[in-house]
Amino acid sequence: MDFCQLGLAVVETEAQAIQDLKTRIDSQFNHACNLLIQCKGRVVVTGMGKSGHIGKKIAATFASTGTPAFFMHPGEASHGDLGMITPHDIVIAISYSGVTQELIILLPLLKRLRVPLITLTSDKNSTLAMAADANLNIHVTQEACPLGLAPTASTTATLVMGDAIAIALLQAKGFTARDFAFSHPGGILGKRLLLLVDELYHTGEDLPICHENTTVSDALIEVTHKKLGMTCVIDDQKKLVGVFTDGDIRRTLLKKQHNIHDTTLKSVMTKQPQTIQRGLLAVEALNIMQTFSITSLIVINTEQHPIAVLHIHDLLRAGVY
Repeated sequence: MDFCQLGLAVVETEAQAIQDLKTRIDSQFNHACNLLIQCKGRVVVTGMGKSGHIGKKIAATFASTGTPAFFMHPGEASHGDLGMITPHDIVIAISYSGVTQELIILLPLLKRLRVPLITLTSDKNSTLAMAADANLNIHVTQEACPLGLAPTASTTATLVMGDAIAIALLQAKGFTARDFAFSHPGGILGKRLLLLVDELYHTGEDLPICHENTTVSDALIEVTHKKLGMTCVIDDQKKLVGVFTDGDIRRTLLKKQHNIHDTTLKSVMTKQPQTIQRGLLAVEALNIMQTFSITSLIVINTEQHPIAVLHIHDLLRAGVY
């Protein structure tokens, strides 16, 4: 049996189901989005069986993209969970057939609460579709299942329709990457979008710093003691004028004309080093390091005084990469 051929047929069938959705992004879709963006409460997504599983994913996508939402099991709703819905909320009910009894039972109660109802069905004349304020068509010409029984293409189409709504709302609300990070504070995503250099850099007594007239030999002591592989170099006004790194040390030692006990940093330092300000995102600092192939950045204040140093190892230890 050619499993690859069978798998390809499934992909093609489901891809076609998604393509067919292009014609369903219509006035009903626009009306549904307007209802959702005007909602003062939460979006309550509900559905039975496979529609319920898809509904959970849709609710999760809404919640993580700036539209407060949760999933309500319709079977539990008629036994007390309907109390979770307030008059300020809006309900999205998913039923491919449009006649799922557990959802139909809820219609009079939703009507009494005057809660707007959006439905995702395959039949615009079904009970649920007719009761809805906006009905989105998720009809597919065929399921990927050869028996036409297991929801496959239809659940894929439903999920994509849910994504289309969520992302349309995201853009309409001006939802930003930083907003997204606040609902995803854990893991790599949160660190990339929330972590600031202020939480990682070395300052105070840990800051390596030398005057430009310091000898190379004395600077080596500072570099070794502070363990950052570099030292900031300042002038009489304590302004940053350069940096002296491990690389500068090697280059200085290779030039035999330099006596490290007499040579000052002013003649061997790297001038105009890369600097950053407080409040910069850690991931942005990493991008600067990668762009200029350097391992540390000096944090300066408005007077051009060095106040901290951020090393690439600080970023790696924090999981920023």
